[in-house]
Amino acid sequence: MESTASTQSPGLGGLWLPLITPFRDGELDERSLRRLVAHYAAEPIDGFILGATTGEGMALDEAECERVVAITNQALAGSGRRIPVYFGLSGSDTRKSVKALERMAAWGVDGYLIACPYYTRPSQRGLFAHFSALADATDRPILIYNIPYRTGVNLGNETMLQLAERRNIVGVKDCSADATQSFDLLRHKPRDFAVLTGEDPLFYTALTQGAEGGITASAHVQTAAFADVRNRLLAGDQAGALSAWQRLADLPRLLFAEPSPGPIKHWLWRAGLIDSPEMRLPMVPVSDDLALRIERAIAAQDGCR
Repeated sequence: MESTASTQSPGLGGLWLPLITPFRDGELDERSLRRLVAHYAAEPIDGFILGATTGEGMALDEAECERVVAITNQALAGSGRRIPVYFGLSGSDTRKSVKALERMAAWGVDGYLIACPYYTRPSQRGLFAHFSALADATDRPILIYNIPYRTGVNLGNETMLQLAERRNIVGVKDCSADATQSFDLLRHKPRDFAVLTGEDPLFYTALTQGAEGGITASAHVQTAAFADVRNRLLAGDQAGALSAWQRLADLPRLLFAEPSPGPIKHWLWRAGLIDSPEMRLPMVPVSDDLALRIERAIAAQDGCR
């Protein structure tokens, strides 16, 4: 059976991991971060996103952001594997965002994931002008992050396709929460503009409709299984991909049962990949009930090995 998944975009594609940021005693936990990067560098991921929503980027100060990038690059160099590193950027003042890109130019990131301006709810013309200004401010690739249920504004497909004409606006993390909008974008987008789903429960569905991949927080757990779903679709094994996804489908529900990245951090802590599940306020650790559910899932997974 022929897969309905599209050929990978020449620009971007595959399984991207929005890496959590580990903390301990109120500080960046550099030892755990090195351990995480080394671990995932050995997994079948195609890129890292640092400092975005899953990475609690809005709770990091500028020095910590720069340090996260430096540690990640050092750990990747030690792993011997070259993996693209993008950094998450958000803000509602275009001038401040331009200045941030100028400061980050020397950090050693390969590109940026930039969210739509939050709270201010600009018009489509305002969104076009905002992202155009940011594209002019850097020569590195930009992924747009469209997530209206967080920002309060939806970047429509007409505006998105106009922005896709920019040389360094290379794709979108699609969290529009509108199935029709997502499908129509996949129908009409240029071949070299990548649509990466950011909705973990819709990973399989998005791939079957033509998405080039996903930025998938749940892939902190069972990383290879997420990659296998996509690889099977690309190989034309849709039945095998569906079967693989059916085995995975409950995992995103568990890991998003409470605000992310709390459940993911708890799993990684119990699995020994980070030294603490600590979050920064206003984010808090998972409830006792969810902690027990996660620990049961870990035990069940270990029992299947």
